[in-house]
Amino acid sequence: MKEIKKDILLRVYVVYFGILLFGMAIIGKAIYIRSSEGKELLEKARKQEMRFFPVDAIRGNICADDGTLLATSIPIFDIRMDVSSDLITEGLFKNKIDSLAYQLTKLFKDKNLSEYKNFLWEGRRNGDRYLMIHRDVTYPELRQMRKFPILKLGTYKGGMIVIPQFQRELPFKNLARRTIGYENTEAAQKVYVGLEGSFSKNLQGTGGKRLMRRIGNAAWMPVDIENEVEPQNGDDIITTLDINLQDLAESALRKELSADSADHGCVIVMEVKTGFIKAIINLGKSPKGGYEEVFNYAIGESSEPGSTFKLASFLVGLEDGKISMDQPVNLGNGVMNYHGRSMTDAHKLTGTLLAHQVFEKSSNVGTSKLIYNAYVDEPQKYIDGLYRMSINLPQNLQIGGEGMPYIKNTKSKWWSAVSLPWMAIGYEVAITPLQTLTLYNAVANNGVMVKPLFVREIRKNGQVVQSFEPVVINPHICSPATIEKAQMLLEGVVERGTGTSLKNPHYKVAGKTGTAQIAMNNKGYGQGTKAIKYKGSFVGYFPADHPRYSIIVVINNPSKGKYYGGAVAAPVFKEIADRIFANLHDVNNPPPQDTSGHLIPSANAGVQKDLEDAYAWLNIKAKPLNPVAQWAIPVSNNSSVILLPSNHYQGTMPDVTGMGVKDAVFLLEQMGLKVVLNGKGNVVRQSLSPGRMYIKGSIVSLDLAMGKG
Repeated sequence: MKEIKKDILLRVYVVYFGILLFGMAIIGKAIYIRSSEGKELLEKARKQEMRFFPVDAIRGNICADDGTLLATSIPIFDIRMDVSSDLITEGLFKNKIDSLAYQLTKLFKDKNLSEYKNFLWEGRRNGDRYLMIHRDVTYPELRQMRKFPILKLGTYKGGMIVIPQFQRELPFKNLARRTIGYENTEAAQKVYVGLEGSFSKNLQGTGGKRLMRRIGNAAWMPVDIENEVEPQNGDDIITTLDINLQDLAESALRKELSADSADHGCVIVMEVKTGFIKAIINLGKSPKGGYEEVFNYAIGESSEPGSTFKLASFLVGLEDGKISMDQPVNLGNGVMNYHGRSMTDAHKLTGTLLAHQVFEKSSNVGTSKLIYNAYVDEPQKYIDGLYRMSINLPQNLQIGGEGMPYIKNTKSKWWSAVSLPWMAIGYEVAITPLQTLTLYNAVANNGVMVKPLFVREIRKNGQVVQSFEPVVINPHICSPATIEKAQMLLEGVVERGTGTSLKNPHYKVAGKTGTAQIAMNNKGYGQGTKAIKYKGSFVGYFPADHPRYSIIVVINNPSKGKYYGGAVAAPVFKEIADRIFANLHDVNNPPPQDTSGHLIPSANAGVQKDLEDAYAWLNIKAKPLNPVAQWAIPVSNNSSVILLPSNHYQGTMPDVTGMGVKDAVFLLEQMGLKVVLNGKGNVVRQSLSPGRMYIKGSIVSLDLAMGKG
């Protein structure tokens, strides 16, 4: 028995000493941790309980040229509540929860009274110190909530916790949306497009830091301490856009796109001297119906421009002395074959035209023959002439997404025997609408090519920190003499050519129509009329006497039967230009004057000698381009008058549009033709096309209309 007792005691002692040793080990380890690792572990504990979180700065505003907000950050709030706060007594909570639930139901209408009441009670029972009451609360809603029962007692006594955030808002909704920009929500990271993206570093500002405390359930609550780092708000961007012009241009484009059931279109309005973009509209068909700003076609769609590129071809030919304004061009039957490939004239022009008439009537055959005959033995010289005007270079815009211009040279593997004539009329090249407009703007600006600008200033707290002055891309795209001829060509398009719908008695327009077939990737341009897609455009400037604005309008794939630039794009140009002109306040745009101060009167086409005598009697210099020409068309050019030759060749029909009725009848009857008149005024149309062969005794019908002279 004693042995058993002794054995039990031994075991007890062993267990006791074992426990004692284990306890001493724990105490020793605790002392060790306290002395050697204590500071580090305490710091880790503090970091797990309290942490600095980044605070985004308020993104800067994007404004129109007059300061009107185009994009701004609107404050919104997440409202949470410390429903378990010791300062909210049980009696207060019981007495006011019904009225608080009622007010929340009335304001947000997302839960009924009992649901809100149960929601608040459950949060209090669970000890929730950070209960989410509502997300995305507006400032007016927040002001109402500050008057609600319990919450009106404030952050501490009422447990109301306000978490501010900011939401990007476009006050004019979709107006210029693609240019102003927005956050691309489809991207994995936060990415902005448009000016929002290009100037994001300026707009985003510098973020701050806010200390937060962990309160359980992975929730963090802000701690009000003095060392919180305040964010520095972003800078404001002042654009060149005129919101009124933007609105009227979008309205005009939208109306035409709908009428033509077109796929998409764009408009750009540029200030001639500065390059400031005053309006830019991009509308594409929406799957939901109607048109929306889905892609920036104006700066990103690099494609074959078609006939608007003929200006570049004429500039090169005129500058090199390869083309003269009164050079005759035989169009034949309106079809030209180049190495097995046929080129036709969309306007069915035949016979012989002068070079300036080729441009005015937008003859494909005539333009290609002029360039092909001039450069067939040295095609690189033509390419060098295009490069000389800088149209092969990107413009390095203030906004991303610029389409690259493509002007190939003779060393390209894509160069072929038909490249020269087809490039001459705007095929086998690719440029964007904005790049096309920049070239025309340079002609309006007397040869000075300026860079298109979208942003004028950057401001911080109302103070200008950076200004963007006009940038010259090319100070002389060609000689002044060539520019003067190009200006006459562009005015002639509106006065006598494919753009006569823009002719008006109030101000002069200069420009060019364009119609291009749209290539469908590697499938060519389609087979048959129904398969072919077209792009109609008009680009020009006004008032032609002293240009202020240049505009391009492009309508892609109209499907209601009309597709010529003069039919689909010119009406949009006219509506915009008319509205702009009506608002100009510089003494109602006085007409050009000569050096002696006399006003230059307008005149009809007629006998060149009579025109010279009439202008000489008025002490106005009238310069004939061809001194031996019998007939001429007067074109006023600042302080003088240029007389464009209006010759015709034996057996071919002359162009009498623009002439007074007496001169037209005299000329045609002298040629043995019988004239029938319709209306009163000057000749606007003739039944027999200029340049075609005629038979003596044929009847010619002339349509007359009252003009400005």
